[in-house]
Amino acid sequence: QGQLVESGGGLVQPGGSLRLSCAASGFTLDNYAVGWFRLAPGKRREGVSCISSDNITTYYLDSAKERFTIARDHDKHTVYLQMNDLKPEDTAEYHCVTGCSVVAGELTWHGSWGQGTHVTVFA
Repeated sequence: QGQLVESGGGLVQPGGSLRLSCAASGFTLDNYAVGWFRLAPGKRREGVSCISSDNITTYYLDSAKERFTIARDHDKHTVYLQMNDLKPEDTAEYHCVTGCSVVAGELTWHGSWGQGTHVTVFA
């Protein structure tokens, strides 16, 4: 019943980079699969990335592969999404989630949903 807190969003030019952070208040992320979804007006919700609790398994949206990297710092109880070579179509509100998993080739989640941090990529 704790909360997820995201940070790191902002305004960046195409080709730039941002690193999003996800931390938990009231519980630890260490025991959960943690991932990122994004929401944008006029678009379907997209599952961007997910990392298992043991860091063995990762998932990336096809359009994010080779540009985004998800990582976990157990000492800081934080999950990061490093986003490189950002494109205008990456503009969205990014939400951290717990309990992510891949079903039928798409990311789903069953857990907590964070408040979001906005990323704007402006040409």
